[in-house]
Amino acid sequence: MVETLKPAPNDKTLNLKDMTDARVSLGRHGAGLPTRAQLAFLLDHARAREAVWTSVDRPSLANRLNRLGLSVVNVESMARDRIIYVRRPDLGRQLSAESAVRLKQKWTGEGYDVAIIVADGLSSSAVELNAVPLIEALVPRLESLKLTAAPIILANQARVAIGDPVGEALEAKLTIVLVGERPGLSAADSLGAYITYGPTSGNPDSNRNCVSNIRDGGLSATEAAEIISTLIRDMMGTRVSGVGLKAAIAALLGNQNCSAKNKVDN
Repeated sequence: MVETLKPAPNDKTLNLKDMTDARVSLGRHGAGLPTRAQLAFLLDHARAREAVWTSVDRPSLANRLNRLGLSVVNVESMARDRIIYVRRPDLGRQLSAESAVRLKQKWTGEGYDVAIIVADGLSSSAVELNAVPLIEALVPRLESLKLTAAPIILANQARVAIGDPVGEALEAKLTIVLVGERPGLSAADSLGAYITYGPTSGNPDSNRNCVSNIRDGGLSATEAAEIISTLIRDMMGTRVSGVGLKAAIAALLGNQNCSAKNKVDN
């Protein structure tokens, strides 16, 4: 039997396990991994597969949102089931015709400032664990910004871009898509939030801003809600999102400084 090598007491790798959830300093047993590390790998792999292939329990999610006083509308993508959804990403980005009609019925006639869409993405675990706490933390911040919000949209078999046709149907100025991120072997429950100003079908991903790794052990719901609300404030002020947002903010601040200077000079 080959003896497992142990790091020296002053070896800096001793601290890596405390700094990351990644698989580091696993050790070895002979030519392979120790049994504990191998079993942990198999368990995490099973959790990742389950997160991808399990659909979100939408009735339970709707019930939890209703208890917060929030109304919910269910919609579907063009992907009829989970197998098609995983194999055809393009169908998960498109809203079904029936769902488009359903959303039109919810339109107020004046549109909304913000629409929140909860899409299962590639991790049902992420949505079921993190979506409701994030929405609960986010709604009061939207109210403080004096923004009108559409009913919460629960989108079945949906990907990030589903927010564009949903936003169009509701005539929303801005959409927030909460989606389960592709699970890794150290985290299968990571939620992402994609914010888009001016949702339009065919929008490139460069027009979106993403806040990711929202989960226990990552970014908390409270922290994420604060970041998202700051982004929304900036987007509503500049009417820009995505890669152009930073430059738009700088230009807006420059114009405000010039106006303030002119007032002083006058």
